Amino acid sequence: MVYSFFPDFGLVAYTLDGIAWWKTPLGPFHNVYGIGVSPILAGDALVLVIDQGRDSWIGAFSKETGKPLWRMNREHALSGHSTPVLWQPRGGVLQVLAPGSFRLDAHDAATGKVVWWYDGLPGEMKSVAVLGPDTVYVHGFNTPENDPDRLIQVPPFPEVAASYDRDKDGALSKQEAPTAHSRANFVFLDLSGDGKLDETEWSTYTRTMRSENAMLAIRLGGEGDMTARSLRWRFQRSIPQLPSPLLYRGVLYVVNEGGIVTTLDPATGKVHKQARLRGTADRYYASPVAGDGKVYFSSHSGVVAVMKAGGDQELIAANDLEEEIFATPAIGQGRLYVRTRSTLYCFGPRGGN
Repeated sequence: MVYSFFPDFGLVAYTLDGIAWWKTPLGPFHNVYGIGVSPILAGDALVLVIDQGRDSWIGAFSKETGKPLWRMNREHALSGHSTPVLWQPRGGVLQVLAPGSFRLDAHDAATGKVVWWYDGLPGEMKSVAVLGPDTVYVHGFNTPENDPDRLIQVPPFPEVAASYDRDKDGALSKQEAPTAHSRANFVFLDLSGDGKLDETEWSTYTRTMRSENAMLAIRLGGEGDMTARSLRWRFQRSIPQLPSPLLYRGVLYVVNEGGIVTTLDPATGKVHKQARLRGTADRYYASPVAGDGKVYFSSHSGVVAVMKAGGDQELIAANDLEEEIFATPAIGQGRLYVRTRSTLYCFGPRGGN
């Protein structure tokens, strides 16, 4: 079976012959960017996370029929796109690790119940977490003002309302927003979509601007609130917004949108090297992938860079496909698949089947 999620419709399942098996309409959604998350299979369930401006949730659906199995609210989560990952502790239940705004939740895949959580993530999550033997690595980037040395102070709502709520309706319109930052980001702050910011939305804005962009290494497992016990290390330089991290042969790879590659020791967070990929400015939205001792980075302009696995960032080749790349390449059976704006490429050994 092939399972897909379309924000304009919902979940669909097809056989490998292209026959429609079931369809489950969902929505409407309230994510300011549009929903970009993917469903994952967890045993007999298809799990989907819907993080949005309001009424965020995680739910499971029967992989055979598409019928709902369970659904849990994610009250802390704002708009995001982070696809969850699976982890099963030795002797424990299968868990769905779902990063969201401010918090990572580990759900029991069978019931949806939160088994444990870590509170301390950035305010906006888009990339996919990766797993080590006993650690989950996850990063988030909200705005440049969420870098540790650029945090802005958001004044309390009563103070702001007293000075700027000119029509005295207990909320702030865009014209009444007190700062250039709040006006420029108004569409993201207006979680209800009613054209006004009330005290609850302003409090969320305050918490969001206190959160810091970061890569975090979080110890897996536990029960209940693991915030004080789980953090192994934190890294906060050149954090990506979209490309997910890659753990391969004992090195953690991170590339941000500007093409800065950071190779880290996954045990300690120590930097092996941080440098601009290919020594050239470019944009990166696809995540790195690895195989056969090589790491592949696909740029927005269409250049696929091949790096020798290791912390030294030794560049082997750079191949220009001369067309935009947004999608992360896929690797299977010794072949590399790369999708550009209009073409799907398959690279593999010459004369291979």
